[in-house]
Amino acid sequence: MSLIRGLFAIFYHLPRIYKWFFKPYYFLSLLLTLAFPLVRCCTGLCEHLPSQREDGNSCAFDWREIEILMFLSAIVMMKNRRAITLEQHIGNIFLFSKVANVVLFFRVDLRLGLLYLMLCVVFMIACKPPIYMGPEYIKYFSETTIDEELQRDGRVTWIVEFYANWSPECQSFSPIFAELSLRYNCAGLQFGKVDIGQYGAVAERYKVNPSPLSKQLPSLLLLQGGREVMRRPLVDKKGWAIAWSFTEENIIREFNLNEIFQKCKKHSKEAKTEELKTLLQESTDGGEPVPQDVTEEPESKKDK
Repeated sequence: MSLIRGLFAIFYHLPRIYKWFFKPYYFLSLLLTLAFPLVRCCTGLCEHLPSQREDGNSCAFDWREIEILMFLSAIVMMKNRRAITLEQHIGNIFLFSKVANVVLFFRVDLRLGLLYLMLCVVFMIACKPPIYMGPEYIKYFSETTIDEELQRDGRVTWIVEFYANWSPECQSFSPIFAELSLRYNCAGLQFGKVDIGQYGAVAERYKVNPSPLSKQLPSLLLLQGGREVMRRPLVDKKGWAIAWSFTEENIIREFNLNEIFQKCKKHSKEAKTEELKTLLQESTDGGEPVPQDVTEEPESKKDK
């Protein structure tokens, strides 16, 4: 089922994926993913590779290589069961395909294995995944501004994402968080982000472990007046994150975004009404004429 869902998502977003491969990161990832099949099937190269096939055909996969590729498919299907976005589906395919390529190249020739491994390391260092640059209503905090901003107005509810630029999970979550900020941002509900890879002291203060092994990135905290109301994912006594899916639906439900948003809109409307009444009272007390657009229509007009 996960394989069918993943394939459906890929075909549905095919025009979008097509544009991705104009970016160096995705184009080079695709080449590294297909490296071994290309070498094995490319005439002029495959003749120099050893093979365990009974017919001695070195330009076709032998039974062990097919076994490794089938195992790769099973791993990708298992990992993609928890994938949320299309980027995560594609990222899992790229990651585990590279691992399988390393094993396959080392099995064929030690020199080819070392060469491919070196190319993967250079790629990881020199080529980073594209950062989300779309529209958003998000305030980015630093180590010195986060506490002041969160405690400035106790009536404002903040949803803050603790992230790190090196984390693929955080990068995949960025479009989802941006979409939520565009939909729910208002005077009483605001969205923020802080890079705990850069501001480690913030991670300590808010008890978010930036280690990749803890699986706590990204972490979402709901704060009121600087105090934590809830967070996801939850953390057990050993400091390990309890698995939680960062889907848009889960966040809206768990953080009660619809309810908070409606309350904020109601309070905002009441505040505007009170402000209007105050202006009317001041105008009346000062003997100034009340603006026609904020008063009731004269009786003569109603009679007419």
